[in-house]
Amino acid sequence: MKTRSKRYKESEKQVDKNKVYQLKEAISAIKKMALTKFDSSVDLHFHLNVDSKKSDQMVRGTVILPHGTGKKIRVAVFCKGEHEKIARGANADYVGGLELIDKVAGGFLDFDCAIATPEMMKDLSKLGKVLGPRGLMPSPKTGTVTNDILKAIEDVKKGKVEFRVDKQGGVHLSVGKVSFSEDKLYDNAFKVIEALNEAKPASVKGKFVSSVSLTSSMNPGLRLAL
Repeated sequence: MKTRSKRYKESEKQVDKNKVYQLKEAISAIKKMALTKFDSSVDLHFHLNVDSKKSDQMVRGTVILPHGTGKKIRVAVFCKGEHEKIARGANADYVGGLELIDKVAGGFLDFDCAIATPEMMKDLSKLGKVLGPRGLMPSPKTGTVTNDILKAIEDVKKGKVEFRVDKQGGVHLSVGKVSFSEDKLYDNAFKVIEALNEAKPASVKGKFVSSVSLTSSMNPGLRLAL
């Protein structure tokens, strides 16, 4: 049986487990509960009415958070030639071609997002088993396989994040930090909810989002009104 911390139990006393919160109300409550010594992450957790085993019900997309994530995003760009100059000029954290691929194959994974030019994908495919499970494999669907390296890097640095349904039908995404103002957290959360609803597969009939909750690190979640 999982043992909850004293802080968690104190926060739990402030939560009405039977209550369904409006988004603004939940954000206000989360900020009051978050008493950790570090700047807690504020996250949205969705459970979707999809069968992730069916290819036509796979939910995946990206969204640019208006106020960013509150986290410094380390970007690795796999490219050659002129693209390398562009990537370095755009403040990518790691830039390279085959040598960067070999470095990652050797265990280097000190980055949060990977971008690649189309010409690199053949060589990069050998890292599928390394990058794929970590959600780091570049994809044209998320704009991380592109010749427009500058825009891709700028979007990520501004707060572009990817979401993808897991095997249990869940989507989990950070919408900022507890130190953010309530208005900034609301803007980010609303944008995520909007983007997720827009990603509803045509094959899904009826209710798409079964449930959604808002949480912060080491605190209980608050159920949101759909």
